[in-house]
Amino acid sequence: MSDNQLAVEVVRGEMQPWSDYSGKRGAAQGPVLRALLTDVLPDAARTLILGPHAADLVEAVIAKAAETTVLVRSVSDAGELTEQFGDKLQVVAGALDGLVDDSRPRYDVVVAADGLDRVIGYDSDDLNWQQRLDALAAVASPEAVLVLGVENEFSLTNLLDRRPADQRHGDDEWRPLHEDPTRPVSVEQLTSSLERVGRTGAVAYASFAVKETPLTLVSADVAAAARPGQLPARLAVEALEASAAVVPLLAPVAEGAESAARAGLLASTPSGWIAVAGAAAKHAIYAQTPGAEAVLTADAEGDGWSVTVAGGGAETAGDLKFDAEAVPATVPGGVTAETLLLRLAAAEDVPGFRDLAARLGDWARSQTSSQVLLRWDDVVVDGDGFAFGVSAWATVGEETEKDRLAAAWARFHERLIGAHRRHPWPPWMVGDDLVSAWLAMSGIESIKQTPAAGPDTPSASVAEVARGKELAAALNVALGIPADASQTPDVRTALAEADEARKENFELKGQIFGLERTLGFRDKALKTRETRIREMRTQVQKANAERTKLKNSRAYSAVKLIRKAAQIRNPRKFAGKVKRRVKRQLKNKLG
Repeated sequence: MSDNQLAVEVVRGEMQPWSDYSGKRGAAQGPVLRALLTDVLPDAARTLILGPHAADLVEAVIAKAAETTVLVRSVSDAGELTEQFGDKLQVVAGALDGLVDDSRPRYDVVVAADGLDRVIGYDSDDLNWQQRLDALAAVASPEAVLVLGVENEFSLTNLLDRRPADQRHGDDEWRPLHEDPTRPVSVEQLTSSLERVGRTGAVAYASFAVKETPLTLVSADVAAAARPGQLPARLAVEALEASAAVVPLLAPVAEGAESAARAGLLASTPSGWIAVAGAAAKHAIYAQTPGAEAVLTADAEGDGWSVTVAGGGAETAGDLKFDAEAVPATVPGGVTAETLLLRLAAAEDVPGFRDLAARLGDWARSQTSSQVLLRWDDVVVDGDGFAFGVSAWATVGEETEKDRLAAAWARFHERLIGAHRRHPWPPWMVGDDLVSAWLAMSGIESIKQTPAAGPDTPSASVAEVARGKELAAALNVALGIPADASQTPDVRTALAEADEARKENFELKGQIFGLERTLGFRDKALKTRETRIREMRTQVQKANAERTKLKNSRAYSAVKLIRKAAQIRNPRKFAGKVKRRVKRQLKNKLG
């Protein structure tokens, strides 16, 4: 061991220039991991943080430990940690096998939430995953508390990732453990590996993460028992939908997660696992509330869940606010209303859908004291009634029950139609028309047309639908996840949309052909009419010429004179007037 210019300790295997904090992969971090460490780490212990961990996790460990050491393989990272934490943290630069050879006293706690991928350097032996676990066990005391992360190569996000294998991993994986056959790929293999090094009774959490930030941790036993629509499954699906915003996928990840939950395999398909050995797990579920820094913890209680929300503050996002006090202390263990609605829609059971919508409308109108924004994907079926789930987003203004109902149906529309799910309604009945129909099923009847009302008179539900769409959009912004989780369109959705576009293009071509044919017939008719008009114009010109010639003839003048003479009623009086006029004209001419 020696000191370098940055006043950090160095063991064999240090790397420079290098950084595990600013590469393609970041450090393990997030409020969920921080809450887990705060619960499972003992007080006043000698603790080792192994690998890159963000400052929030380091601070949580320092707050619990009597002495904290962090091992990172990058000298530059070690220097930055020393500058940031000073005397509160002992920083060592080097590899895990170099730390083993350094013959240090063993540690009471080892935190390796980032896993064992980034713990060896250039000069290290080519250690596989099991050999790295042996090295970790060598620096920990026999009764040490161990928090170990493992990435799951069988995760849904990895299976559905449309990027080639050579583009999924960064340069920090220059010794790729994802190709290591000794690496655990299931909960059973992980616990067996820990038992091999003397860590019995380990508890594994299924970690559903966005990059290096776990959003939901679910105990493996709880995840294996969870079914679609139940609290553990929907928290996991929500986290996976958030990961779809940063990972380009082949197909919607939520559908795969629900299928895995239906088969009891949800614990086998997370982003990874966090194993805790040597300490009792405090909660079955840790989850970050979407759109806020609050951490939700839940434990089974009877047929439901005992829920606690910590942190989050009083955040406001447009028309919505985060209200942790709105989350009930106990949430039923049933499925969500959306789960039943989707099943009824897929089965084309319109009467059943209408009945359930009516019950939801009656329940929603009875919640006069709550401003929580309704979400059918969070409203839980509780016997013959319903109950609020764990969503803490409420409206800022005094929204009516109709507005909140419209928001719930607008969000459901995006999740049903936007996800291309099967339903019984015609393909042209989408958008506001379909939301209005659902509102009518919920008890918000549209205005009846009267003889005085025109066919375009808007219904009474138009205002509610417009406001509901605004609230649903505000919720999407607050959560940071679109309702149909389609920030990055997956390949299957893109292919479905392309197929619809081709069908629409074919139909439009048919319409264009029909219009062109009609225009051709009309063009021929117009040409025939034009020819007839020209012929009639020539005939009119000939008739006008003959008429003019007739008017200029002496016979026509004689006829006119005779006609006028025939109109004289008193010939004698007329002759006298003519005689007087002739005399007057002669007198004027002769002078």
